[in-house]
Amino acid sequence: MFTGIVEEVGTLAAREDRGDSAVLSIRARTVLTDVALGDSIAVNGVCLTVTGVQPDADGTGVWTTDVMAETLRRSSLGAVTDGAPVNLERAVSPHTRLGGHLMQGHVDGVGRIVSRTPGEHWEVVRIGLPTDLGRYVVEKGSIAVDGVSLTVSAVSAVTDPEPWFEVSLIPTTLRETTLGARAPGEPVNLEVDVIAKYVERLLGARR
Repeated sequence: MFTGIVEEVGTLAAREDRGDSAVLSIRARTVLTDVALGDSIAVNGVCLTVTGVQPDADGTGVWTTDVMAETLRRSSLGAVTDGAPVNLERAVSPHTRLGGHLMQGHVDGVGRIVSRTPGEHWEVVRIGLPTDLGRYVVEKGSIAVDGVSLTVSAVSAVTDPEPWFEVSLIPTTLRETTLGARAPGEPVNLEVDVIAKYVERLLGARR
């Protein structure tokens, strides 16, 4: 489980494609301070398992992870390239403050940045999302965008054929996550609130 509070922005150091899978090598610092093989780290909101660690003398290092075909197909990691910045967060521990909202690191779909509207100290970002995810997004609800826990500030009409939602990004989010540099047209990983999906499933079973 994760909370959507990004700990640092790492860099994809290398990518090795292996047909139906890939091995990613990611350079980082903070998330490696207490890392162990088998730990979970969210990369742009995707829960991945640490399979190797190569620490450097300066406190940074490179950790590796295997990414299966399903993850490559259903997230933006399928197109990520060497040198790309990535949001990183270690799995939550029992004593961690829940600063964001509970996330699983299981991407529901890929959205795209539609527009950015700057304010005096923030930016309003509109994001288009797959039509089958629109029903799970509500105003003032929570959503994860590239692993960042955000509050929905506006949503499109239910009948809109091209659904969208908006989030307001504060200076900290703009400065300390990759969302500060995401341009219109770029893909972002989306994870909706899992509670909404459980409620829908249970109500469907009752009917």
